[in-house]
Parts: sequence; C-alpha cells; structure tokens
Amino acid sequence: MGSDRHARFGDVDLDEKSKAIIEVLQHDGRRPYAEIGREVGLSETAVRQRVARLVENGTMQIVAVTNPLQLGFQRQAMIGVTATGDLRETARALEELPQVDYIVLTAGRHDLLVEVVCADDDELLDVLGSVRALPHVQRTETMTYLKVWDQIYNWGTR
Repeated sequence: MGSDRHARFGDVDLDEKSKAIIEVLQHDGRRPYAEIGREVGLSETAVRQRVARLVENGTMQIVAVTNPLQLGFQRQAMIGVTATGDLRETARALEELPQVDYIVLTAGRHDLLVEVVCADDDELLDVLGSVRALPHVQRTETMTYLKVWDQIYNWGTR
C-alpha cells in the first residue's frame, strides 16, 4: 500500500478522486459524469478521462448486472472440482460451457470453484455431466444455492 492518499493495486495507483468515482459508479453505473464531477470535486471532462483510463487499464469495467431469477434461471450452484494435471487446461475447458458464470482456481479442498446459472435442475444435471466428462476431472461437489443473500460490488475503494 502507498500513502493514506493513494492505494496501490498491481500497476495502478488510485488517488482519492479515482476511488470516489469508482464508488459512485459501483452504486449507479449510469450516473452522468457531470453529476459525478460535482460530487467528487472534478470537472465532467476530468471524470470522463479518469473513467476511460480506469477501463483501459483494467481496473474496472462497466457492466449490467442481472438478476438470474428474473431472467428465468431458477437454479444457481457452485461446483467444487477436484482435478489432476494443469488446472488452467481444465479452467479453459470449463469456460466453454455457457452456463458457467465464473471460475476460480483455488488452494484447498477443491482445485477449482465453478459458479453456474441454469434454467432448472435438469440443465444443472446436464452441466454436471459435462463437467465430470472432462479429461482431468476426478470429482465434483455441487452446492446448490437456496437464496443469494447479499451480492455487492463495492470492494476495493475503502
């Protein structure tokens, strides 16, 4: 970490103004730059330039976050995968499955954690079959979501 005024993340040095811009966008990604500028003490142009820089250098991305239930996806699950060999190969194969939301390579009980979003239990069963059929997969453990309690995207700015 840098000084109190700057937080260092990888190759990116974030000052308080950039962190404030990110915080505002985490709450409402559609806020006008002029409004953000007034809130954080910068001009609209300065906010636009900082946002462009933050997107270009990979610090943030601006996306629409959907609610899977409202889109007809009734089953979400985390699949713990135990595999042999190069885990990156297995991760590349898993990312080809359209139901996969994200993949995390881990150190611990499972080698990979794979979140999936499916229309129903039948589709989840098909996905599990596809995962288990991958060459290096030895075992899976499926944890179906009963309810997503809290899902926030405001880390990294405080």
